[in-house]
Amino acid sequence: MNILVWHVHGSWATAFVQGPHRYLLPTLPERGPWGGGRPAAWDWPASAVEVAPDELADADVDVVVLQRPEEFELARQWLGRTPGRDVPAVYVEHNTPREHAATSRHPVADRDDVLLVHVTHFNRLMWDAGHTRTAVVEHGVVDPGPRYTGEMPAAAVAVNEPVRRGRITGTDLLPRFARSVPLDVFGMGTAGLDAALGTAGRVRSCGDLPQDRMHAEMARRRAYLHLSRWTSLGLSLIEAMHLGMPVVALATTEAVEAVPPGTGCCSTDPDRLERALRELVAEPELARRQGVAARAHALARYGLDRFLGEWDALLADVTERPAARVPVASATNGRS
Repeated sequence: MNILVWHVHGSWATAFVQGPHRYLLPTLPERGPWGGGRPAAWDWPASAVEVAPDELADADVDVVVLQRPEEFELARQWLGRTPGRDVPAVYVEHNTPREHAATSRHPVADRDDVLLVHVTHFNRLMWDAGHTRTAVVEHGVVDPGPRYTGEMPAAAVAVNEPVRRGRITGTDLLPRFARSVPLDVFGMGTAGLDAALGTAGRVRSCGDLPQDRMHAEMARRRAYLHLSRWTSLGLSLIEAMHLGMPVVALATTEAVEAVPPGTGCCSTDPDRLERALRELVAEPELARRQGVAARAHALARYGLDRFLGEWDALLADVTERPAARVPVASATNGRS
């Protein structure tokens, strides 16, 4: 199939374009949010093709994958066809409701012309979609391989703009954990975090590294700490588990499904999480064993083949076409 899709969320899109289709990526000269094209820092297959908006009117497009409300109108203007009426369309919801947890109406609520696809069961549970048809395709990630060494007695945290986002990402909880274990924070907007929190060098900003380098650096830390109160399931958590890291996570949103017993600790009690993190950092062998279990769970539940297979079946359904064959994973995907 030829799939029109915007590059919005890097890790999700990186997994999505690994499938057996041709992916048309709107590209503007200035790039930006509506025409970002292929990302320069990510290794995407040749089947992910940059397309200028003025080329789309004559493009053969089998389905449009929308991720933001504004894309309905952009697709209509650029294609000269209306998504959901003239060309099949699905809308992928990556996020939890931004305001009221259980009563927020989804932007595509009560529509008959689009399938709403959530990335977690929690998201579908919380959004009010009215009578719009919904589905869930859980996350999948490109396996970075078992890179865990745990050589550094510290915890890794991956979060973007922690100062601005504050309580949403659990930034206010970092000082209490930093009293017990040094925290190394990766992501955008982390400069000056230690000063902002007054943690006297216990929270170290590692910056926004290229993904491969970030994975290598995270895997050197003894454990991964996930403190988001109210975001969709962070792909960095799943990636850390793929690396073979034990994880300590707040049991909020979808984390309770992602972090089963034996892979670290998942709880709504910060005291319990703090004790678990101290124990993992103090006992490298325990951390290694739980990291092995975390990787096994992540491969089974969030593996790339399962993700691509479910998406292929879903796209075949909305376009009423036979499902294409999804390639078998590489040896890297199956390592334990």
